[in-house]
Amino acid sequence: MTGIDLNSDMGESFGRWTLGDDTALLGVVSSANVACGFHAGDPAGMLRTVGYAAAHGVTVGAHVAYRDLAGFGRRYVDETPEDLAADVIYQIGALEGIAAAAGTQVKYVKPHGALYNRIAIDERHAAAVVEAIKAVDPSLALLTLPGSVVGRLAEDAGLRVFREAFADRAYTPDGHLVSRREPGAVITDPEQVTARVLRMVEDGTVTAIDGSIVRLHADSVCVHGDSPGAVAMATAVRKALEHAGIAVRSFAACDGSSPSVSTEAAKS
Repeated sequence: MTGIDLNSDMGESFGRWTLGDDTALLGVVSSANVACGFHAGDPAGMLRTVGYAAAHGVTVGAHVAYRDLAGFGRRYVDETPEDLAADVIYQIGALEGIAAAAGTQVKYVKPHGALYNRIAIDERHAAAVVEAIKAVDPSLALLTLPGSVVGRLAEDAGLRVFREAFADRAYTPDGHLVSRREPGAVITDPEQVTARVLRMVEDGTVTAIDGSIVRLHADSVCVHGDSPGAVAMATAVRKALEHAGIAVRSFAACDGSSPSVSTEAAKS
């Protein structure tokens, strides 16, 4: 049976501000990207989320970001590579402590927002993130965009690298994500999202925002937890995958190295 991971961003509530329904989503996804306090999240919320993940048998990943609470980590921070490496080390270490207290472990790292997009193309910040992961725990896997600079550098450094596709985000012809500032960047129709995910997994392609075809082979599909109707959408995606004979299972829980995955855009 073919398998795919479903991941979602979690633990992003802060104090009295609640974002997403982590408890419900943890009954659907196989991997949880838990905010580490730099773009969202606080210690109590992190502990609750990781505890819920452990109870549901969901794999935990560190969702690291630029230090940007006010901008939800969606603004680029022009910090030195040394400072960025220290920031990432701090975030991973914080979540590892939380995970130990909850009786589980952090298995992978997935950068968030502006950091995720920046290190797909920026050698300096990508190298800083790779350095940070290796410094904390070289057994941690990295979840990133196919064809990214950080993925290449991480593989060169001996890290396990897994690639992801996005269920509800529009793609550019070169396989990057359309900026959230652009119209059509986020797809909200559940039927369209479900059809896109099935095509990504079964055919390895997605239609870019200009109508071209992007070849996109991924180990994991991200279903965002902070969008309207997120739980219903994620549930529909999982049901469609299972109906098609595709098992939902965590990429980071497996042994060995990730498969060779590549992304290329082709006009059609």
